[in-house]
Amino acid sequence: MTFKHQEHVAPSHCHNCGAAVNYNYCCVCGQETRLHVPSAAEFIHEFVGHYIAFEGRLWQTLGLLLFKPGFLTWEYMQGRRARYVQPLRVYLTFSILFFAVLKLGPPIVETSGIDDVPPPAQTAQTAQKAQKAQKAQAAAPKTPATASASGKSPEQEVADAALGNFPKLALRIKAFGLKSDAEQVAILTSAFYAYVPYAIFCLMPLFAALLKLLYLGSGRRYGEHLLFALHSNAFALALLATLIMLKRGGIGGPVTFALLVWLAFYLPIAMRRVYGGSRLVTGLRWMVLGALHVLSLVLAVAVAFGWAILY
Repeated sequence: MTFKHQEHVAPSHCHNCGAAVNYNYCCVCGQETRLHVPSAAEFIHEFVGHYIAFEGRLWQTLGLLLFKPGFLTWEYMQGRRARYVQPLRVYLTFSILFFAVLKLGPPIVETSGIDDVPPPAQTAQTAQKAQKAQKAQAAAPKTPATASASGKSPEQEVADAALGNFPKLALRIKAFGLKSDAEQVAILTSAFYAYVPYAIFCLMPLFAALLKLLYLGSGRRYGEHLLFALHSNAFALALLATLIMLKRGGIGGPVTFALLVWLAFYLPIAMRRVYGGSRLVTGLRWMVLGALHVLSLVLAVAVAFGWAILY
């Protein structure tokens, strides 16, 4: 008998583990007892549901995430979890939303003054120029007169000498420098969308580690700090996506200012709700955490851009 004929029949045993069942779910393995062949829509819903939270719990989770800083983290720590979307899914949902808004809409930074991207033939000529410049520099005699007539600063000469030990690296940097503004912007933009989402996600453990250091002696485990990092960064991504959409819609002024203020003060309010402590000490920890996190983000973006230029 197929599942099509069994979907309205209450089975006596679980199809997965064989345990005796009396209800809609197996008490041993948790599988549904009333099965049927899923439709295409159900397949899509199941696939998307593993990565993005679309069910009804999302709206309750979203309201608490946006308007009650730290409350979701506290609820999770107290064992109240089934009523909310899981923290990692919350973060992935708003991460996808943020980069979709950033990529699919018009650019935030005006690029009207940048020339159009040149054709592939001109790009090939750029690479050839870089190779010729590298060969000419290698063939030039290393005399004091040449060095003094170069007009380069001592710092630039030191940098050139360091790159001289890595000819392929120097060639790629020079090839990037010879490209037009439009080509350079295209390369960096592509790198931003290709690598920065992964870099930001990989910085999550670092954010949690900073919290661990700032709250040494609190008795909190690293996993609890990681949980707080997921919720707080999910909020930041959601609010940044909202600010981008408002900017593109021409809405600014008091609305944007209010959202920026909320973005700035959300983290210390959440920290005090979850970790406790006085306002002064929490404020100091917030400033240290914010400065180190911004620095790590800048370094991550710089590494992504450097990787795009060199490879």
